[in-house]
Amino acid sequence: MKRSLTVMGNWKMNGTRGDNESLLRELVFEGKKFPSVEVAVFPPSVFIESVAQQLVGSPVRVGAQDLCEQLKPGAFTGEVLGAMLKELGCRYALVGHSERRHVYGETDERVAAKFVAAQHSGLTPVLCVGEQLAEREAGQTETVLDRQLLAVIDQGGVASLRGALIAYEPVWAIGTGKTASPEQAQAAHAHIRGLIAARDAKIANSICILYGGSVKADNAAELFAQADVDGGLIGGASLKASEFLAICAAAQALHDE
Repeated sequence: MKRSLTVMGNWKMNGTRGDNESLLRELVFEGKKFPSVEVAVFPPSVFIESVAQQLVGSPVRVGAQDLCEQLKPGAFTGEVLGAMLKELGCRYALVGHSERRHVYGETDERVAAKFVAAQHSGLTPVLCVGEQLAEREAGQTETVLDRQLLAVIDQGGVASLRGALIAYEPVWAIGTGKTASPEQAQAAHAHIRGLIAARDAKIANSICILYGGSVKADNAAELFAQADVDGGLIGGASLKASEFLAICAAAQALHDE
């Protein structure tokens, strides 16, 4: 039996009210089949409230794709405070997704501030880390992961990782159809756990480390079977109920073995 797994669906900038209702109807109906899997969806912020309302009474949780690093309300046009997301029904918040880092220029320091802000608001942060293709080809994967993780540890302390989640997403495998091999995923996850263990073995042993990067129904089981892979942060496949549910089913089957 593998420890309980987590499957999270990042909808990115996709969805309509009608499409969401159809997708969630299937997730709510089928969700009871995965009692040992923590399942969550991350809709665009404009849909969070309606999604949370549809999931009331369901085991499926709701998360935000981003939040402001500020801790109090103020003159920050266009931003969303963590406390607002919490009030709408969010349990989780993504911080440092590769698109926030590489498309919108978020620095490690800003990501770390968002991590702290999420916890300050009572949200569970899901810290995204990962290298670009050129960095992997240059043998810099571990250096990049260390830099991104240490930014959070330096700002919040290793204790801030207690109860948080980490998602390793090799940038070259996000939305490209390419997937890190199970061995590549395991090596990166083991490195992440090892870096944390050097500072707090108990937190390292308990922290949930997800893999994100073109996870689909046909590769989920092999990825999730790796010793240090605790589930997945799913992108495009989370928009199709049948595909997302098949990934959840793969996680449940591994737990039951």
